[in-house]
Amino acid sequence: MNAPAKPYAPLTSDNAALILVDHQVGLMSGVRDYSTGELKHNVVALAKAAQLLKLPIVVTTTARDSMWGPTFPELVAALPGVTILDRASVNAWDDPKVAAAIEATGRRKLIFAGISLEVCAAFPAMTAIGKGYESYVAVDASGTFSETKRQAGLLRMVQAGVVVSDYATLMVEILKDNTHPQAGAVYGALDMPWATLVGQIAQAYGR
Repeated sequence: MNAPAKPYAPLTSDNAALILVDHQVGLMSGVRDYSTGELKHNVVALAKAAQLLKLPIVVTTTARDSMWGPTFPELVAALPGVTILDRASVNAWDDPKVAAAIEATGRRKLIFAGISLEVCAAFPAMTAIGKGYESYVAVDASGTFSETKRQAGLLRMVQAGVVVSDYATLMVEILKDNTHPQAGAVYGALDMPWATLVGQIAQAYGR
């Protein structure tokens, strides 16, 4: 029999952090479950929304100067002032400086996205579960190299207790209230400008 589900405890700006793992040009070139343009769009939107919601953000690469190349430029531009931590370990959590940066956020709910989904996002997310954190993976801000890898990675994460979701739902969960001062900006960052337009029309008609 399955264990009972935990009571729903939502993500908030006070309990969540974003961990972006290995969104590098070399790895991006092998992604097959999303187009390059769509994946870049999703990751940048996630990063921008997380900044507006004031989440701590940790960004890491692996073998940046020898194998997989730099973080793709659009993401670097979206994260001004954020230091990108390079490492050699496959599992980002195995690198002491990355682990220290995550722990220093003080947040217990960690949102991961990475390339590849089943390694770069999944391994640290599952490690976090073992250390008493709650892990979430933004599947559409991650990517991988075949449908088999995608399906096996999703299954393994769910079996380990990781919550899988899309990036926009995670950010809207944190936003919580559509009267939030940053609501329009967050929806804009998520490329949902029609959401604010609908609100403006409703106000114009006194609804």
